[in-house]
Amino acid sequence: MRVICKGLKIIITEKTNTTSAIKRIRRHIRGQTHTFFAATAPGFESLCLDELSALPLSIKEAKITDGGVEFSGRVWDAYLTNLHLRTANRILMRIGEITASNFHRLKKKLAELPWEIYLPTDGIPDVNVSVRKSRLWHSDAIADIVRKSIRNRLGISDSPLSSQQIFVRGINDHFLFSIDTSGELLHKRGLKTKVGKAPIRETTAAAILKQAQYHPEDPLIDPLSGSGTFSLEAAMIAANIPAGWFREFAFTHHPSFESGRWKHIRREAEKQIALPNAGQIFASDKDPKACAELEKTVEQHGLSQLIRVDCKDFFDILPTQIRPGLIIINPPYGRRIGTQADSENFFQAMGKHLQKAYPGWKAAIVVPHKDLLKYFHFKTRIYQFFHGGMKLFLMIGKIAPEGSILH
Repeated sequence: MRVICKGLKIIITEKTNTTSAIKRIRRHIRGQTHTFFAATAPGFESLCLDELSALPLSIKEAKITDGGVEFSGRVWDAYLTNLHLRTANRILMRIGEITASNFHRLKKKLAELPWEIYLPTDGIPDVNVSVRKSRLWHSDAIADIVRKSIRNRLGISDSPLSSQQIFVRGINDHFLFSIDTSGELLHKRGLKTKVGKAPIRETTAAAILKQAQYHPEDPLIDPLSGSGTFSLEAAMIAANIPAGWFREFAFTHHPSFESGRWKHIRREAEKQIALPNAGQIFASDKDPKACAELEKTVEQHGLSQLIRVDCKDFFDILPTQIRPGLIIINPPYGRRIGTQADSENFFQAMGKHLQKAYPGWKAAIVVPHKDLLKYFHFKTRIYQFFHGGMKLFLMIGKIAPEGSILH
C-alpha cells in the first residue's frame, strides 16, 4: 500500500511539475510581448523592414538596427516571419540581458535565466558569442559558462549538442542573450539539393529582385542560371509561395511551440498560393548538368508551369518572341572566368549582346567592380552589397538600342 501511495505521490508530483511548467510558458512566453531581431546581409535592412511592414504581425513596431531589423511581437510572430521573410538570414528572440564585468557575476546572473522554458532538453545548444569593448572579452570562456549554466538548469549531464542555438552579444560589459528560432540560415529554402560554383544566396537573389522591381506578370530571363537561384526565387514570388514553405524551423522544437497556431498560419498562407497559367520565367545555362539538376528541382516542386529550362549559351539566346521584361544576370567573375583580360573581354561582349538582343528590357546585373560599368551603354542605378565577404555592385537600368550611348 505504501509503495502504491509512493507511486501515486511521484505521479502527482510529476503532473504538478508539468502543469507548473506549462503555466510558466503561457505566462512568460505565449502571454508576453517579446523583442525579435531579423538579421540581414549589410544593405538589405530597409528591404527587410518593408517586408515586415507588409506582414499581419500582432505588433507593428519595428526599426532598423546594426545588422538587421528589430521588432516586437508575440511568439507566433516568429512563426510568421520565418515563413514569409525573403531577405532575412535568421530570426532571433531576445530572452535576457545581463551586465557583468567579471565571470563571477556572469555565472550568478546566468543561473537566474529560466532556460527550461525556452529550450528542449534533448541536448546542449550551440553557443555563438561576439564581444566588443567589454572586460569579459574571451568568447570561448563565455560560451563555456553559458553551456554549463544551461546544463545545470536543465539537469543534463554530458549530453550531445542539440540542433538549437543561443546567441550572445556583448558590448561595454552588457550582454544580450537570444535564442534562434530559425535553425538553418533562411536562405536555405528547402528546394535545392545541389548548388553550382559560387552560388548567390536566395536571400540576396530576393533582394536583387526587389531592387529591380520584378513584376511576376512580366517575363524574366535568367540566362546564366547555374543552379537556378534567381529563377526559383522569382517563381516563388510569382506564385506567392512563402520563402520557408519547403523547410523546417528550430521553433517547432521549443517548449513554447503552439502546433495549432503554426498549422493555422500555414493554412492561411496556402490559400494565397496560386500558380499562373503560363510560364513567364526562362532559365538557361550552357552546363548540361546544371540544367538537368534545375529541371529536376522545378519538376519536384511543381513549378514547371512557371519556369522553362533550356540549355543554351548566353550569346545564343535571342528573345525575339518574348515581350520585354527583366533580364537578371550574375555573370562569372574572378577565378571563375580566368584572367583580368578574360573578364574584361567577357563583360564587353555581354554589354554588346544586351544592346543588340534586349533593347527595351530592364537589366539587373551583378558586377565585381565599377570599372566594368563602361561596357553597358545605358543609364543605370548602382547598389552595393556583400556576398561571401566580397563587395559587389548591382546595376539596374533599361537597355537602350544598339548604338545608343546614354552615359
